[in-house]
This record gives sequence, structure tokens and C-alpha cells, in this order.
Amino acid sequence: MKNNFLLLVLGTISLLGLPGCLAYTISPPVTTTPTAASPIGTSINIGSSTSTVALIQVLAKNYESTSKNTKINQLEPGQSENAIAGVKQQIIDVAAVSKTLTPEENDGTLEFREIARDALLVATHPSVTGVKNLTTQDLKDIYSGTLTNWKELGGPDAKILVLDRPEDESAKRLLRKHYLGTDLPNAPEAVVFRKEGELIGAIQSTPHSIGAFSLAYAVSHNLPVNRLSLDNIEPTPANVKAGKYPMVRTIGIIWHKNPSKSALEMINYIFSPSGTKVLEQSGFVVTQ
Repeated sequence: MKNNFLLLVLGTISLLGLPGCLAYTISPPVTTTPTAASPIGTSINIGSSTSTVALIQVLAKNYESTSKNTKINQLEPGQSENAIAGVKQQIIDVAAVSKTLTPEENDGTLEFREIARDALLVATHPSVTGVKNLTTQDLKDIYSGTLTNWKELGGPDAKILVLDRPEDESAKRLLRKHYLGTDLPNAPEAVVFRKEGELIGAIQSTPHSIGAFSLAYAVSHNLPVNRLSLDNIEPTPANVKAGKYPMVRTIGIIWHKNPSKSALEMINYIFSPSGTKVLEQSGFVVTQ
């Protein structure tokens, strides 16, 4: 039975393509000197960590629609460290990461600016009816495998299928920091996904599953999942902005100090009113 479930999840992954009005302050345009003029039909390579795919996708899609002569190449997402290395080597022009650069990571060739915050959403497949809120203890019991049936929480008589992330990924670190604690064992039958996009695909097609991923991704893609309140606090941009919802990732943009003219134009778009507007419409809380 477990093997059939894993096959179902893997089949889902192969089909996955990856993947209120808020006040803001507009930062001045980036003044880094470009290395060269941007010819007609230029391209920009963009990258991201798996947890910031939603942000970079939204920005790229909207920028490409307004900049007709620029082609956006979105590279395979990975860990933040991979995106940082790609920008250093000038393989990637612009990247989004869910961390602040450390002095060790910035060798003097990189520029970094925080841009937004994104809530970590805990959600279920639509088949989990009757469950709209989980307490901290509920989450501990689910993620440790102590609680195994949704009917114990007022849901259907069905086994809980935990879709999890590795311990070194931001999603699992936030879950542990705010709800699970550092020592809670993992559910023995949890399915662990290296990439957030894989988990997102699985939760949409796997009945009675639960997992944590980007709220902004759910908003921008209008995902048909059940968004759960935690300790009676809804995962909304308004609650993130007010500091009521604790599980939040801070996202920053990095680029090389000597970008091409086309890359510089995209960077200025990202931090412009147009870039800010599209991020807010997609569920992000803009902080830059």
C-alpha cells in the first residue's frame, strides 16, 4: 500500500511544472553601473531557492510581458547557497533567496536587498473536510505520527498522510522553531520532499495529505487546497504584516555588482511601484 502511495506521489512530481492592500516604501533605483549595453533580444538568467520560486516566477512573468525584447530564462531552483554561488560566477543575473547573506557568503562581488516576507502555510488536500484549525499540540501529534487519523480532529475517517521537508530546509526549520520544537521525532511514514514544488504537486493530488509551503504560491496560483489556521490565527498577508502569524520567511534579491544593462533594468523593475504591486497582489508582504 505504501509503495502505491509513493508511486502516486512520484507520478505527481513528474507532472509538476516546477512550483488586503498593504503599505510600502519605494526604494530608489539601483545605481550599480552596468557592464555593457543591452542589445535587442537579450536574455536574463534568473534563479531562486525552492522556497522563493513563487516570488521570482511572479516577477519574471510580469517583467517579461512589459519588456518585449528581453527573454527570461528561469534556472532550476535549488538551495539558497546554490543561487548565491551562481550569481558570484555570473551564471545567474538575478536570484531570490530566503536568507540574509552572511559576511562569509559575500566576497564583495554581490549586492543584496530584502524585498518581501512570505508566510509558511500549513494546508491539506480538499478531501480533508471539517478541519480548519490546528493547535500547536495537533501539529506536534501529526508531524510525530502520534495522531494518525483525521477523525480525531473532526475530519473524515481516513489516515493522515504527512508530506514533509528535510531538516535543513527553511520550511522545516520554521515549523520546528514555532510549533514542533527541536527534539520532536518525525512521523515514521512521512514522505520527505527535497523541493517545495514537489510537495506542492503532491498535496494537490494526494487525498488526506498535509504539508507546509509558501502562502504566496497558493495565492498566486489559486491552489485548490485547504489553508489551515494555526492556534486560531489565519495565514493571511494582513496577519503577517501585523506580526500575528509567526511562520514567515524573509526573501531577498541578490545580483552581481557589475550587472548587464538588461539585468539592471529588471532589478529596477523589481524594486519599482509596478514590481511592488504585483507582489502584493500575489500574497507577499513587501518590506523594501
